[in-house]
Amino acid sequence: MIRLFDISLQLNGFPIKKAKAELDKIVHFSEEEYHLFLESKKKEIVDFHLKNNSFYAELAGNTTAENWQDLPILNKQNLQKPLEERLSKGYPKKNIYLNKTSGSSGTPFVFGKDKYSHALTWASNIMRFGWFGIDFNRSYQARFYGIPMDFVGYQKERFKDFLTHRFRFPVFDLSDDILEKFLKKFRTKKFDYINGYTSSIVLFAKFLEQKNIILKEICPTLKACFVTSEMLFESDKKLLEKQFGIPIISEYGASELDLIAFENPQGDWQINAETLFVEILDENNKVLPYGEEGKIVITSLFNKANPFIRYEIGDIGILDEKSTSQKPILKKLIGRTNDVAILPSGKKSPGLTFYYVTKSIIEDDGNVKEFIIKQTKIDTFEIEYVAEKELVSEQIKKIKEAIDLYLEPNLNFTFTRKAVLERTNRGKLKQFKSYL
Repeated sequence: MIRLFDISLQLNGFPIKKAKAELDKIVHFSEEEYHLFLESKKKEIVDFHLKNNSFYAELAGNTTAENWQDLPILNKQNLQKPLEERLSKGYPKKNIYLNKTSGSSGTPFVFGKDKYSHALTWASNIMRFGWFGIDFNRSYQARFYGIPMDFVGYQKERFKDFLTHRFRFPVFDLSDDILEKFLKKFRTKKFDYINGYTSSIVLFAKFLEQKNIILKEICPTLKACFVTSEMLFESDKKLLEKQFGIPIISEYGASELDLIAFENPQGDWQINAETLFVEILDENNKVLPYGEEGKIVITSLFNKANPFIRYEIGDIGILDEKSTSQKPILKKLIGRTNDVAILPSGKKSPGLTFYYVTKSIIEDDGNVKEFIIKQTKIDTFEIEYVAEKELVSEQIKKIKEAIDLYLEPNLNFTFTRKAVLERTNRGKLKQFKSYL
Protein backbone atom coordinates (compact mmCIF):
# COMPACT_ATOMS: atom_id res chain seq x y z
CA MET A 1 0.00 0.00 0.00
CA ILE A 2 1.51 3.36 -1.02
CA ARG A 3 1.52 5.69 1.96
CA LEU A 4 0.10 8.53 -0.16
CA PHE A 5 -0.73 10.71 2.80
CA ASP A 6 2.77 10.57 4.33
CA ILE A 7 4.36 10.97 0.92
CA SER A 8 2.31 14.07 0.08
CA LEU A 9 3.41 15.63 3.41
CA GLN A 10 7.09 14.82 2.71
CA LEU A 11 6.83 16.22 -0.82
CA ASN A 12 5.42 19.48 0.54
CA GLY A 13 8.46 19.79 2.79
CA PHE A 14 6.84 18.61 6.05
CA PRO A 15 9.31 16.16 7.68
CA ILE A 16 6.67 13.71 8.92
CA LYS A 17 9.11 10.84 9.69
CA LYS A 18 11.20 12.99 12.01
CA ALA A 19 8.05 14.43 13.61
CA LYS A 20 6.56 10.97 14.26
CA ALA A 21 9.82 9.85 15.89
CA GLU A 22 9.95 12.92 18.17
CA LEU A 23 6.29 12.60 19.13
CA ASP A 24 6.78 8.94 19.99
CA LYS A 25 9.65 9.90 22.28
CA ILE A 26 7.59 12.59 24.08
CA VAL A 27 4.66 10.20 24.61
CA HIS A 28 6.93 7.65 26.31
CA PHE A 29 8.62 10.07 28.74
CA SER A 30 8.45 9.29 32.44
CA GLU A 31 6.73 11.97 34.55
CA GLU A 32 10.07 13.49 35.50
CA GLU A 33 11.40 13.44 31.92
CA TYR A 34 8.19 15.09 30.74
CA HIS A 35 8.51 17.83 33.34
CA LEU A 36 12.08 18.61 32.18
CA PHE A 37 10.98 18.50 28.53
CA LEU A 38 8.11 20.95 29.16
CA GLU A 39 10.19 23.46 31.11
CA SER A 40 13.03 23.44 28.57
CA LYS A 41 10.61 23.76 25.61
CA LYS A 42 8.80 26.71 27.21
CA LYS A 43 12.11 28.46 27.83
CA GLU A 44 13.45 27.60 24.36
CA ILE A 45 10.41 28.92 22.46
CA VAL A 46 10.25 32.18 24.45
CA ASP A 47 14.01 32.79 24.11
CA PHE A 48 13.80 32.07 20.38
CA HIS A 49 11.01 34.59 19.77
CA LEU A 50 12.55 37.26 22.01
CA LYS A 51 15.71 37.01 19.89
CA ASN A 52 14.23 36.48 16.42
CA ASN A 53 10.80 38.05 16.42
CA SER A 54 10.59 41.84 16.75
CA PHE A 55 6.78 41.73 17.09
CA TYR A 56 7.04 39.44 20.14
CA ALA A 57 10.09 41.18 21.62
CA GLU A 58 8.23 44.48 21.56
CA LEU A 59 5.15 42.91 23.17
CA ALA A 60 7.11 41.14 25.91
CA GLY A 61 9.40 44.06 26.75
CA ASN A 62 12.06 42.79 29.14
CA THR A 63 10.10 39.83 30.49
CA THR A 64 11.76 36.41 30.07
CA ALA A 65 10.69 32.78 30.26
CA GLU A 66 11.99 32.63 33.86
CA ASN A 67 9.10 34.91 34.88
CA TRP A 68 6.47 32.92 33.02
CA GLN A 69 3.57 34.54 34.90
CA ASP A 70 4.66 37.99 33.74
CA LEU A 71 4.79 37.16 30.03
CA PRO A 72 2.08 39.03 28.13
CA ILE A 73 -1.20 37.34 27.20
CA LEU A 74 -1.40 37.36 23.42
CA ASN A 75 -4.87 37.92 22.00
CA LYS A 76 -6.39 37.84 18.54
CA GLN A 77 -6.39 41.63 18.22
CA ASN A 78 -2.58 41.64 18.71
CA LEU A 79 -2.33 39.28 15.75
CA GLN A 80 -4.47 41.31 13.38
CA LYS A 81 -1.59 43.03 11.68
CA PRO A 82 0.22 42.07 8.45
CA LEU A 83 1.88 38.65 8.71
CA GLU A 84 5.24 40.05 7.54
CA GLU A 85 5.39 42.04 10.78
CA ARG A 86 4.82 38.92 12.87
CA LEU A 87 7.16 36.37 11.28
CA SER A 88 10.48 35.39 12.84
CA LYS A 89 13.86 35.97 11.21
CA GLY A 90 14.77 33.06 8.96
CA TYR A 91 11.13 32.11 8.29
CA PRO A 92 10.07 33.93 5.10
CA LYS A 93 6.55 33.42 3.78
CA LYS A 94 7.65 31.10 0.99
CA ASN A 95 9.24 28.64 3.42
CA ILE A 96 6.42 28.07 5.87
CA TYR A 97 2.91 26.69 6.12
CA LEU A 98 0.38 29.54 5.72
CA ASN A 99 -3.29 29.53 6.62
CA LYS A 100 -5.98 31.69 8.11
CA THR A 101 -8.22 31.15 11.09
CA SER A 102 -11.89 30.44 10.47
CA GLY A 103 -12.99 33.68 12.06
CA SER A 104 -15.70 31.91 14.08
CA SER A 105 -14.58 34.10 16.98
CA GLY A 106 -15.28 37.17 14.87
CA THR A 107 -11.59 38.08 14.53
CA PRO A 108 -9.93 36.16 11.67
CA PHE A 109 -6.22 36.54 10.92
CA VAL A 110 -3.51 34.92 8.79
CA PHE A 111 -0.84 32.86 10.55
CA GLY A 112 2.32 30.93 9.72
CA LYS A 113 3.78 27.69 11.07
CA ASP A 114 7.27 26.47 10.40
CA LYS A 115 7.27 23.21 8.46
CA TYR A 116 8.54 21.04 11.30
CA SER A 117 5.91 22.33 13.69
CA HIS A 118 3.22 21.63 11.09
CA ALA A 119 4.58 18.11 10.59
CA LEU A 120 4.25 17.60 14.36
CA THR A 121 0.60 18.69 14.14
CA TRP A 122 0.02 15.95 11.60
CA ALA A 123 1.97 13.39 13.64
CA SER A 124 -0.25 14.22 16.61
CA ASN A 125 -3.44 13.90 14.50
CA ILE A 126 -2.24 10.56 13.11
CA MET A 127 -1.54 9.23 16.62
CA ARG A 128 -4.90 10.33 18.05
CA PHE A 129 -7.03 9.02 15.20
CA GLY A 130 -4.96 5.84 15.47
CA TRP A 131 -6.41 5.27 18.96
CA PHE A 132 -9.64 4.38 17.14
CA GLY A 133 -8.13 2.23 14.38
CA ILE A 134 -8.03 5.00 11.77
CA ASP A 135 -4.98 5.20 9.49
CA PHE A 136 -4.78 8.33 7.30
CA ASN A 137 -2.90 6.39 4.62
CA ARG A 138 -5.58 3.71 4.30
CA SER A 139 -8.84 4.71 5.93
CA TYR A 140 -11.53 6.31 3.76
CA GLN A 141 -13.07 9.48 5.23
CA ALA A 142 -16.59 10.85 4.77
CA ARG A 143 -15.95 14.56 5.29
CA PHE A 144 -18.76 16.95 6.30
CA TYR A 145 -17.13 20.33 5.64
CA GLY A 146 -17.38 23.52 3.65
CA ILE A 147 -15.65 23.86 0.27
CA PRO A 148 -14.53 26.96 -1.68
CA MET A 149 -17.13 27.80 -4.31
CA ASP A 150 -14.82 29.37 -6.91
CA PHE A 151 -13.73 26.98 -9.67
CA VAL A 152 -9.99 26.84 -8.88
CA GLY A 153 -10.48 26.61 -5.11
CA TYR A 154 -13.10 23.90 -5.60
CA GLN A 155 -10.89 21.77 -7.86
CA LYS A 156 -7.93 22.22 -5.53
CA GLU A 157 -9.89 20.96 -2.50
CA ARG A 158 -11.26 18.01 -4.46
CA PHE A 159 -7.72 17.06 -5.52
CA LYS A 160 -6.54 17.36 -1.91
CA ASP A 161 -9.44 15.12 -0.91
CA PHE A 162 -8.31 12.55 -3.45
CA LEU A 163 -4.71 12.59 -2.12
CA THR A 164 -5.81 12.33 1.48
CA HIS A 165 -8.32 9.57 0.85
CA ARG A 166 -11.52 11.38 1.70
CA PHE A 167 -14.87 12.10 0.08
CA ARG A 168 -16.38 15.51 0.80
CA PHE A 169 -20.02 16.26 1.56
CA PRO A 170 -20.34 20.07 1.28
CA VAL A 171 -22.47 21.38 4.15
CA PHE A 172 -23.86 24.62 2.69
CA ASP A 173 -27.14 23.06 1.61
CA LEU A 174 -28.54 20.39 3.89
CA SER A 175 -32.05 20.06 2.51
CA ASP A 176 -33.68 16.61 2.49
CA ASP A 177 -32.96 16.11 -1.22
CA ILE A 178 -29.26 16.69 -0.63
CA LEU A 179 -29.20 14.46 2.47
CA GLU A 180 -30.85 11.76 0.35
CA LYS A 181 -27.86 12.01 -2.02
CA PHE A 182 -25.45 11.78 0.95
CA LEU A 183 -27.24 8.63 2.03
CA LYS A 184 -26.81 7.10 -1.43
CA LYS A 185 -23.04 7.59 -1.16
CA PHE A 186 -22.99 5.72 2.15
CA ARG A 187 -24.81 2.83 0.48
CA THR A 188 -22.22 2.59 -2.31
CA LYS A 189 -18.88 3.61 -0.76
CA LYS A 190 -16.81 1.85 1.89
CA PHE A 191 -16.22 4.66 4.36
CA ASP A 192 -14.12 3.92 7.45
CA TYR A 193 -14.99 7.05 9.41
CA ILE A 194 -16.90 10.34 9.40
CA ASN A 195 -15.24 13.65 10.23
CA GLY A 196 -16.65 17.17 10.20
CA TYR A 197 -18.74 19.94 11.71
CA THR A 198 -20.98 18.87 14.55
CA SER A 199 -24.14 20.71 13.41
CA SER A 200 -24.19 19.23 9.91
CA ILE A 201 -23.48 15.67 11.13
CA VAL A 202 -26.29 16.02 13.70
CA LEU A 203 -28.64 17.18 10.95
CA PHE A 204 -27.78 14.09 8.90
CA ALA A 205 -28.50 11.90 11.96
CA LYS A 206 -31.94 13.53 12.36
CA PHE A 207 -32.63 12.76 8.72
CA LEU A 208 -31.68 9.10 9.32
CA GLU A 209 -33.89 9.02 12.40
CA GLN A 210 -36.91 10.13 10.34
CA LYS A 211 -36.19 7.38 7.85
CA ASN A 212 -35.52 4.89 10.62
CA ILE A 213 -32.07 3.99 9.23
CA ILE A 214 -28.96 2.95 11.18
CA LEU A 215 -25.95 4.10 9.15
CA LYS A 216 -23.67 1.20 10.09
CA GLU A 217 -26.26 -1.25 8.72
CA ILE A 218 -26.02 0.27 5.23
CA CYS A 219 -22.28 1.09 5.46
CA PRO A 220 -20.80 -1.75 7.58
CA THR A 221 -17.17 -0.57 7.13
CA LEU A 222 -17.75 2.48 9.39
CA LYS A 223 -15.67 2.45 12.59
CA ALA A 224 -16.03 5.89 14.20
CA CYS A 225 -17.31 9.45 13.84
CA PHE A 226 -15.22 12.50 14.84
CA VAL A 227 -17.02 15.79 15.40
CA THR A 228 -15.27 19.14 15.55
CA SER A 229 -15.57 22.96 15.53
CA GLU A 230 -18.90 23.22 17.32
CA MET A 231 -20.24 22.07 20.69
CA LEU A 232 -21.63 18.53 20.88
CA PHE A 233 -24.55 18.39 23.29
CA GLU A 234 -25.17 15.22 25.30
CA SER A 235 -28.60 14.68 23.67
CA ASP A 236 -27.07 15.05 20.19
CA LYS A 237 -24.31 12.61 21.07
CA LYS A 238 -26.93 10.02 22.06
CA LEU A 239 -28.77 10.62 18.78
CA LEU A 240 -25.53 10.17 16.77
CA GLU A 241 -24.65 6.96 18.61
CA LYS A 242 -28.12 5.61 18.01
CA GLN A 243 -28.42 6.51 14.30
CA PHE A 244 -24.82 5.79 13.28
CA GLY A 245 -24.18 2.72 15.43
CA ILE A 246 -20.49 3.66 15.96
CA PRO A 247 -18.43 5.50 18.63
CA ILE A 248 -18.75 9.32 18.52
CA ILE A 249 -15.52 11.16 19.39
CA SER A 250 -15.26 14.89 20.12
CA GLU A 251 -12.20 16.88 19.19
CA TYR A 252 -11.38 20.47 20.02
CA GLY A 253 -8.78 22.27 17.96
CA ALA A 254 -7.74 25.56 16.43
CA SER A 255 -6.25 25.87 12.98
CA GLU A 256 -3.52 28.22 14.23
CA LEU A 257 -2.42 25.74 16.91
CA ASP A 258 -3.15 22.02 16.70
CA LEU A 259 -5.66 19.58 18.06
CA ILE A 260 -6.07 20.98 21.57
CA ALA A 261 -8.08 18.16 23.12
CA PHE A 262 -9.24 14.84 21.77
CA GLU A 263 -11.52 12.31 23.42
CA ASN A 264 -9.45 9.26 24.28
CA PRO A 265 -10.81 5.67 24.27
CA GLN A 266 -11.62 6.02 27.99
CA GLY A 267 -13.97 8.90 27.15
CA ASP A 268 -11.77 11.65 28.65
CA TRP A 269 -11.00 14.83 26.71
CA GLN A 270 -7.24 14.48 26.78
CA ILE A 271 -5.27 17.65 26.15
CA ASN A 272 -2.44 17.56 23.65
CA ALA A 273 0.45 18.07 26.07
CA GLU A 274 3.03 16.95 23.49
CA THR A 275 3.02 20.08 21.32
CA LEU A 276 1.03 22.54 23.47
CA PHE A 277 1.05 23.93 27.00
CA VAL A 278 -2.47 24.81 28.21
CA GLU A 279 -3.29 27.13 31.13
CA ILE A 280 -6.62 28.24 32.62
CA LEU A 281 -6.50 31.86 33.83
CA ASP A 282 -8.86 34.17 35.74
CA GLU A 283 -9.69 37.70 34.56
CA ASN A 284 -6.50 39.05 36.18
CA ASN A 285 -4.48 36.46 34.24
CA LYS A 286 -3.63 34.44 37.34
CA VAL A 287 -3.38 30.67 36.86
CA LEU A 288 -6.39 28.85 38.30
CA PRO A 289 -6.26 25.46 40.04
CA TYR A 290 -7.69 22.35 38.36
CA GLY A 291 -11.48 22.30 38.58
CA GLU A 292 -11.98 26.06 38.25
CA GLU A 293 -13.46 27.79 35.22
CA GLY A 294 -11.48 30.40 33.31
CA LYS A 295 -9.97 31.58 30.02
CA ILE A 296 -8.09 28.99 28.00
CA VAL A 297 -4.58 30.23 27.22
CA ILE A 298 -2.26 28.15 25.04
CA THR A 299 1.43 28.09 24.18
CA SER A 300 2.61 26.36 21.02
CA LEU A 301 5.87 24.71 22.09
CA PHE A 302 7.32 24.22 18.61
CA ASN A 303 6.13 26.98 16.25
CA LYS A 304 9.14 29.16 15.48
CA ALA A 305 7.67 31.00 12.49
CA ASN A 306 4.92 32.76 14.41
CA PRO A 307 4.77 33.18 18.20
CA PHE A 308 1.76 31.68 19.97
CA ILE A 309 2.94 32.12 23.54
CA ARG A 310 0.28 32.42 26.25
CA TYR A 311 -2.26 32.94 23.48
CA GLU A 312 -5.83 33.58 24.58
CA ILE A 313 -7.90 31.56 22.18
CA GLY A 314 -11.26 33.09 23.16
CA ASP A 315 -12.72 30.00 24.84
CA ILE A 316 -13.66 29.31 28.44
CA GLY A 317 -13.06 25.92 30.04
CA ILE A 318 -12.19 23.83 33.09
CA LEU A 319 -9.34 21.35 33.56
CA ASP A 320 -10.33 18.22 35.47
CA GLU A 321 -9.13 17.77 39.05
CA LYS A 322 -7.54 14.47 38.01
CA SER A 323 -5.26 16.23 35.48
CA THR A 324 -1.48 15.98 35.67
CA SER A 325 0.95 18.18 33.72
CA GLN A 326 1.73 15.20 31.49
CA LYS A 327 -1.90 14.23 31.00
CA PRO A 328 -4.21 17.22 31.45
CA ILE A 329 -7.91 16.45 30.98
CA LEU A 330 -10.38 19.06 29.74
CA LYS A 331 -13.40 18.60 31.98
CA LYS A 332 -15.61 21.08 30.20
CA LEU A 333 -15.51 23.52 27.32
CA ILE A 334 -17.99 26.23 28.13
CA GLY A 335 -17.88 27.99 24.80
CA ARG A 336 -16.50 31.16 23.35
CA THR A 337 -16.02 34.29 25.40
CA ASN A 338 -17.76 36.38 22.74
CA ASP A 339 -20.91 34.26 22.87
CA VAL A 340 -22.23 35.89 26.01
CA ALA A 341 -25.54 37.72 26.27
CA ILE A 342 -25.73 40.78 28.50
CA LEU A 343 -29.28 41.08 29.89
CA PRO A 344 -31.18 44.22 31.05
CA SER A 345 -30.62 43.32 34.73
CA GLY A 346 -26.86 43.27 34.11
CA LYS A 347 -26.78 39.48 34.28
CA LYS A 348 -24.43 37.75 31.83
CA SER A 349 -25.52 34.47 30.29
CA PRO A 350 -23.52 32.31 27.91
CA GLY A 351 -25.31 32.01 24.56
CA LEU A 352 -25.48 28.28 25.19
CA THR A 353 -28.07 28.87 27.92
CA PHE A 354 -30.64 30.02 25.36
CA TYR A 355 -29.68 27.18 23.18
CA TYR A 356 -30.40 24.67 25.96
CA VAL A 357 -33.67 26.36 26.89
CA THR A 358 -35.09 26.43 23.38
CA LYS A 359 -33.53 23.15 22.32
CA SER A 360 -35.24 21.10 25.02
CA ILE A 361 -38.68 22.34 23.99
CA ILE A 362 -38.16 22.52 20.25
CA GLU A 363 -36.72 19.01 20.03
CA ASP A 364 -39.72 17.21 21.47
CA ASP A 365 -41.44 16.43 18.20
CA GLY A 366 -38.46 16.61 15.82
CA ASN A 367 -40.19 19.29 13.75
CA VAL A 368 -37.44 21.89 14.13
CA LYS A 369 -34.18 20.90 12.42
CA GLU A 370 -31.84 23.71 13.43
CA PHE A 371 -31.96 27.16 14.92
CA ILE A 372 -29.78 30.14 15.79
CA ILE A 373 -30.33 32.94 18.27
CA LYS A 374 -29.35 36.57 17.66
CA GLN A 375 -29.34 39.30 20.27
CA THR A 376 -30.27 42.56 18.51
CA LYS A 377 -30.93 44.79 21.55
CA ILE A 378 -30.30 44.42 25.25
CA ASP A 379 -33.82 42.97 25.73
CA THR A 380 -34.53 41.68 22.22
CA PHE A 381 -33.66 38.36 20.63
CA GLU A 382 -34.45 36.80 17.28
CA ILE A 383 -34.70 33.06 16.86
CA GLU A 384 -34.34 31.83 13.29
CA TYR A 385 -35.25 28.21 12.73
CA VAL A 386 -35.64 25.62 9.98
CA ALA A 387 -38.70 23.39 10.36
CA GLU A 388 -41.29 21.36 8.50
CA LYS A 389 -44.05 23.56 9.94
CA GLU A 390 -44.30 26.87 11.82
CA LEU A 391 -44.00 26.85 15.60
CA VAL A 392 -47.45 27.09 17.18
CA SER A 393 -48.33 29.58 19.92
CA GLU A 394 -48.37 26.80 22.53
CA GLN A 395 -44.68 26.02 21.80
CA ILE A 396 -43.72 29.69 21.78
CA LYS A 397 -45.46 30.19 25.14
CA LYS A 398 -43.47 27.27 26.59
CA ILE A 399 -40.19 28.69 25.31
CA LYS A 400 -41.01 32.09 26.83
CA GLU A 401 -41.78 30.50 30.21
CA ALA A 402 -38.49 28.60 30.15
CA ILE A 403 -36.62 31.80 29.25
CA ASP A 404 -38.25 33.67 32.17
CA LEU A 405 -37.15 30.86 34.43
CA TYR A 406 -33.57 30.31 33.22
CA LEU A 407 -32.66 33.87 32.21
CA GLU A 408 -35.01 36.62 33.38
CA PRO A 409 -38.53 37.92 32.66
CA ASN A 410 -39.56 40.64 30.19
CA LEU A 411 -37.24 39.69 27.32
CA ASN A 412 -38.67 40.04 23.81
CA PHE A 413 -38.37 37.20 21.34
CA THR A 414 -39.34 36.94 17.70
CA PHE A 415 -39.41 33.64 15.84
CA THR A 416 -38.69 33.48 12.11
CA ARG A 417 -38.95 30.31 10.10
CA LYS A 418 -36.29 30.03 7.37
CA ALA A 419 -35.63 27.60 4.52
CA VAL A 420 -31.92 27.51 5.38
CA LEU A 421 -29.76 29.12 8.06
CA GLU A 422 -26.82 31.33 7.31
CA ARG A 423 -23.48 29.59 7.89
CA THR A 424 -20.01 31.13 7.93
CA ASN A 425 -18.05 30.95 4.67
CA ARG A 426 -16.42 27.81 6.09
CA GLY A 427 -19.78 26.16 6.63
CA LYS A 428 -19.92 26.50 10.41
CA LEU A 429 -23.17 27.28 12.16
CA LYS A 430 -22.83 30.02 14.76
CA GLN A 431 -25.41 29.08 17.37
CA PHE A 432 -25.61 32.39 19.20
CA LYS A 433 -24.55 35.84 18.12
CA SER A 434 -24.76 39.13 19.94
CA TYR A 435 -25.04 42.27 17.79
CA LEU A 436 -24.67 44.62 20.75
